[in-house]
Amino acid sequence: MKSKTVVVVGLGRSGIGAAELLNAEGHRVIVLESGESPTFKTQAERLKSKGIQVALGKPLELSSFQPWLNQLTSVVISPAVPWGHSTLNELRQKGVTVTGEINLAWERLKHLPWIGITGTNGKTTITHMLQHVFESNHLKAAMGGNVGLPATEVALKYRMKKELPDWLIMELSSYQLETAPEISPRIGIWTNLTPDHLERHGSIEAYSNIKRNLLEKSDNPIYNADDSFLMRQRSSMKMGIWISSKGRGSSENPANFWINNKGMVVEKDEELFHSSVLDMPGSHNLQNLLMVTAASRKAGLTGAAIQESIRSFAGVPHRLEKIGCLHGIHVFNDSKATNYESAKMGLMSVASPSVIIAGGQAKEGNPSEWLEQINKRACGIVLFGTCKGYLKDIVDASTFKGDIFCCNNLNQAVGIAIEIGVKKKAKSLLLSPACASFDQYKDYEERGDHFRQLIGAML
Repeated sequence: MKSKTVVVVGLGRSGIGAAELLNAEGHRVIVLESGESPTFKTQAERLKSKGIQVALGKPLELSSFQPWLNQLTSVVISPAVPWGHSTLNELRQKGVTVTGEINLAWERLKHLPWIGITGTNGKTTITHMLQHVFESNHLKAAMGGNVGLPATEVALKYRMKKELPDWLIMELSSYQLETAPEISPRIGIWTNLTPDHLERHGSIEAYSNIKRNLLEKSDNPIYNADDSFLMRQRSSMKMGIWISSKGRGSSENPANFWINNKGMVVEKDEELFHSSVLDMPGSHNLQNLLMVTAASRKAGLTGAAIQESIRSFAGVPHRLEKIGCLHGIHVFNDSKATNYESAKMGLMSVASPSVIIAGGQAKEGNPSEWLEQINKRACGIVLFGTCKGYLKDIVDASTFKGDIFCCNNLNQAVGIAIEIGVKKKAKSLLLSPACASFDQYKDYEERGDHFRQLIGAML
């Protein structure tokens, strides 16, 4: 007999993971989804075959919950659902517990050692790199959260198994952490912080406090001393490990792991290995390397073991992913660059002059440093998507002297970008949108896959 009635909001991967986990535990589960697309209908039929009830075309309104309100004990939301949504507040007032998908996983997996990785940029690269290093050294490491498997899917996978992973490596977004302030990992990593998701969190202070809480709850916090925001907050942070790609730091603010003037990764005063073992461009990837090294050392790995693992790390799809070479122009898929800061770092990491493809659904943030790098390193920019007009206006206002074109979609953008690249003798062509993908794609991965297909057809 089902012990509780739980409503899961959203039929994305996180919602499906939560529904299947709760169903396996014996709860009565209803999934509400506002959409009615063919994809949702297919997913609904699959879940119904497992005994999970699905209601499509149900917006996040109190009336959608009405048939089950008297039996309802809790509501589980996916990360995309705003934590402070008015309907959720109404449910709370009626005594219904509202929780996030990530919190379900934490409650079932907290007996295992977690590595929680947060920050505005760099999370995905570090998560993939850490798993590669651990697995290469015979440490069983499950990866999930905001990348890979939803955390509840990881929990379901190991629910009945006797053999458990040695570590859980979890990428944790602010949307997830907002719903699960209880998460206290063995190791916490804070990559950096720049304005992002302000339309959701309201202010940079609220955004940073969500991430800061994870580090406060971590047994072993790891921070990036190359990030100006984190350094300004250093004196008030929980004591932990600091990394810097720029050297040892000052006596007042020393780094525990750094890169010296010979390019060596150093721990305290011991040279571990040369940073060139990581075959990925950009100073930000040196920071990622140091944070992975610090976490790996905390997990007990030697410098030599880390070095050999890093040497074989191939990088992350959609993050400065090398696609090929067209007419002597190196092409990169940086679809994961969904904000100005990340797009700026991508542009700084490839050979110039570059042609950039940018656009999509605009996000709040300060574009000034992105525009500065465009003026320094780009010979052309092709804009597409719903915010192409807005982006053209701010690029024009920056007195950019290269070519600027607007078009409707990525198919058109690729053709125009290649023409500009050939004409201007560009060294790089970079899809680095600086925007969310939701105007034309379900996520940045679908956008990056489309770009890869378009370029692949020309190689």
